[in-house]
Amino acid sequence: MTSIFPKPDADKAANEEGATFAPRFDASGLVTAVVTDAGDGTLLMVAYMNEEALRLTLETRIAHYWSRSRDALWKKGETSGNIQSVTEIRTDCDQDALWLKVKVAGHGPTCHTGRHSCFYRTISLENGKAVLTKD
Repeated sequence: MTSIFPKPDADKAANEEGATFAPRFDASGLVTAVVTDAGDGTLLMVAYMNEEALRLTLETRIAHYWSRSRDALWKKGETSGNIQSVTEIRTDCDQDALWLKVKVAGHGPTCHTGRHSCFYRTISLENGKAVLTKD
């Protein structure tokens, strides 16, 4: 299949200021995707997209990711019913990271632990040791 994404321009200014979306996939063919709730802005998860996942997300407006642990395409919420409908996608200045704003269907959890967000623990230093505290 022919790519719908052009190669990044050698001219840094063209990538940073131009109107061409040319994502910079890493050596594994992935780009980082930061995902937030479109309604309240909560950080939900960080995932990765390969070219196919990004193309499907743009075409369907349903979030697709690449599972590094399963080495497979992953339509978020396909089994749980908590489908992520994409309302907006942004890229950073280097076009090597994406920000997806989504509405989560179903009963709302994004994390496989059943929580709304995968970021449910804070890290702090206690008695010289890093510890986790659940929200």
